[in-house]
Amino acid sequence: MKQKTEQEALITLTALCAAGEHCQQEMLDKMNRWQLPEEEQARVMEYLVKNKYIDEERFTRAFVMDKIRYNKWGRRKIEQALWQKRIPKDIQTKILDETDENEYLNVLRPLLKSKSRSIKANNDYELNMKLIKFALSRGFTFDLIRQCIDGADEMDIEN
Repeated sequence: MKQKTEQEALITLTALCAAGEHCQQEMLDKMNRWQLPEEEQARVMEYLVKNKYIDEERFTRAFVMDKIRYNKWGRRKIEQALWQKRIPKDIQTKILDETDENEYLNVLRPLLKSKSRSIKANNDYELNMKLIKFALSRGFTFDLIRQCIDGADEMDIEN
């Protein structure tokens, strides 16, 4: 990738941040690829944060809602993705704790209902175990999965 000057990096990153939410780590990764010296990276990052192009809390809030609604992820998988983006734990916890349990349930119920149609199982126990394993892999917590599986009659899960 082509090396950029501090000014070019600033222009590129402000345009990128104006178009959508990004976190500090994403911007640092880009500047590293452009081989921008650390002191220049620090100045660019300071500008982006000071002028609200980057706001970790705002990014986290948008990221969490997107991952729940569009990717159909549970809390654990979202936590892992936020950790990879180096979002501070206090911000992660605050935003994830603000997220209503019903947001997850509204995604998980139809997900399990749909998945149950494609699962081959010899009995209800086997079906439930496969659904639990599937939901865990999507990052949902066991208590939410249990709520959905126990309420499976309402969901019309069939073999």
